[in-house]
Amino acid sequence: MSTLSDRYLYLTRHGEADAEETSLTGRGRRQATLLGERLRGVPFTAVHHGPLPRTAETAALVSARLGDTNAHPCDPAGDYVPHLPTREELHPASADRTLDVLASFPAPERERGPELAREALVRFTGPAHQDTVRHDLVVTHNFLIGWLVRAALDAPPSRWIGLNHANAGLTVIRYTPDRPPALLTYNDTRHLPESLRWTGLPPELHV
Repeated sequence: MSTLSDRYLYLTRHGEADAEETSLTGRGRRQATLLGERLRGVPFTAVHHGPLPRTAETAALVSARLGDTNAHPCDPAGDYVPHLPTREELHPASADRTLDVLASFPAPERERGPELAREALVRFTGPAHQDTVRHDLVVTHNFLIGWLVRAALDAPPSRWIGLNHANAGLTVIRYTPDRPPALLTYNDTRHLPESLRWTGLPPELHV
């Protein structure tokens, strides 16, 4: 029988990207550096990031503040639609708009998304199969963070929609053997100055 221990999953969205989404802006690089400073001292077992440049650059800047921890890319940490809801899963008032928005994403992000989302749950969540506490950091995108938070809260699959995450915000989920997952913090931006806290969020969520 394998030993199970607590796993702490740290989730962050990449820093602010330029209009072409090919690299971080100056503000995005500053966000990533400040996040790395906040996480300095956490004994990470692994740092995962999506394959796109904006997550790779963010992960490199964060990892530079973490000492010997190296970041590596993996497809399940990428940018994709984790679950395509049916109209019946959505609120009638917003169903048409939501379905139109999701249909606008590239076909590969919609078609391969559910498979990658299932792989992300297997790879990143649940108690650790080891005899010591595990700490994992995933530098990813808005949709995957919403998907993993939804799963931790045992919410319906479509509930990932509308869970918005700021650039370089921090979410932490604890997985303990024989207990439900615990959402310890969500979209925490205390490590960022006021001027950097709201990028990536819709204007109505700026408070």
